[in-house]
Amino acid sequence: MEFRDLKRQYQLHKKEIDGAVQEVIDGVHFISGPQVTRLERELAEYVGVGHCIACANGTDALQLALMAWEIGAGDAVFVPDFTFFSSGEVVPLTGAVPVFVDIDRDTFNISADSLRDAVEYVLHHTDLNPKAVVAVDLFGQPADYEAVRRVADTYGLLVLEDAAQSFGGMTGEQKTCSFGDISTTSFFPAKPLGCYGDGGAVFTDNEEWAQRLRSLHVHGKGSDKYDNIRIGLNSRLDTLQAAVLLEKLKFFEEEITACGRVAAAYDERLRDVVKTPVILNGNRSGWAQYTICLKDAAERDKVMAQMKADGIPSAVYYRKPMHRQEAFAGMLCGAERCENTEYVCDRCLSLPMHPYLEDAEIASVCESVRKAVE
Repeated sequence: MEFRDLKRQYQLHKKEIDGAVQEVIDGVHFISGPQVTRLERELAEYVGVGHCIACANGTDALQLALMAWEIGAGDAVFVPDFTFFSSGEVVPLTGAVPVFVDIDRDTFNISADSLRDAVEYVLHHTDLNPKAVVAVDLFGQPADYEAVRRVADTYGLLVLEDAAQSFGGMTGEQKTCSFGDISTTSFFPAKPLGCYGDGGAVFTDNEEWAQRLRSLHVHGKGSDKYDNIRIGLNSRLDTLQAAVLLEKLKFFEEEITACGRVAAAYDERLRDVVKTPVILNGNRSGWAQYTICLKDAAERDKVMAQMKADGIPSAVYYRKPMHRQEAFAGMLCGAERCENTEYVCDRCLSLPMHPYLEDAEIASVCESVRKAVE
């Protein structure tokens, strides 16, 4: 059994994907080919924003957003304590200071109350300038942007939506990658919409920022690539990846719907023995992961051991809070302990999740989990 079955996906769509790749090879326009421009247009239309700038990966997308806002030394950027490393890594890369805040224990997403407390701490106990918040849509579900916006508007924070795991997710009729002042996503192969290498994108409705982003992601170019008007990055999405994504986008909604059915089946079979994902009313998850919580670390180890014995993969996202990562030593700011993050890090476990899981496979996963817990 595969944790995320890209082999099965490819075999079902092999003819179309191979044809798209061959078209790029025949045209020998491997960098900034017409497929990239077309993908940017289609992604912007899908999300419902004015501008999409494709780039090399999701980490670059986050850094490009901060660079477009000219965030740097003396600025504080607020980041969930429970997230992938890149959400915080990009902050010191711009010279700013990451301030880690707690999460909601049910949704795993950033806590607006903890964000408010962290901003107040920075204002009253440091000389940093609160500048932006990185709101991560963890495991596929959009963050509570209504609550985050209330805090951001109160303190004048820019909102950067990290939708690396939630592409295709929704709150009401609004899709992820449209909630932030700038939003980003990743096309890493295992993401909801994944390419066959690295890839990412930045989204915004702001014309000025969009123009700056288009400059920044190609060495800070001006009128052409040999006219450099600012320090930027070499962060282009290559044409082969754009071609793959264009084909995958055609059946993407079908996959999101199928993942929803898988999640519902897991819920039905597991909700009486473990804590299953809490999806807020009106939200649709992109289902990058299906993550349960066990009663403690020992029970999680027991479940993982049973699943391994049964030939079923599992994964822990994430074992260590961001504030305990060695890389951030010496730059931490904040006095509040992130208790929900600590709690979840010890208990969360992600199960196989992809659109092509069959009923028998779902039953096997659930049987293995129940056997260990019961």
